[in-house]
Amino acid sequence: MTSTFTRWAALALLAGGAQGCVSGTPNWDNQFGAATHANLVAQTIDPAAGSIRHPAAGLSGPAARAAIDHYERSFAQPDTGQPAPMIRSH
Repeated sequence: MTSTFTRWAALALLAGGAQGCVSGTPNWDNQFGAATHANLVAQTIDPAAGSIRHPAAGLSGPAARAAIDHYERSFAQPDTGQPAPMIRSH
């Protein structure tokens, strides 16, 4: 009984110790995150945008607030019209 247990224990220690002898993945480790970085760079329109001191052209604050309010009010009353038929019979 003890010899079987001893063999299994030795085998488990040997298998666990063998994992330390396995080399890593240097080719994969060197390129880790390269695809994510490439996608981030591809999505950047202007990399120097942070150094520009003048603000971006756009809506004024009151005009933007009015547009948002108008958009939100458009959902206040549900649409009562009938949907267009998808299939027509001749």
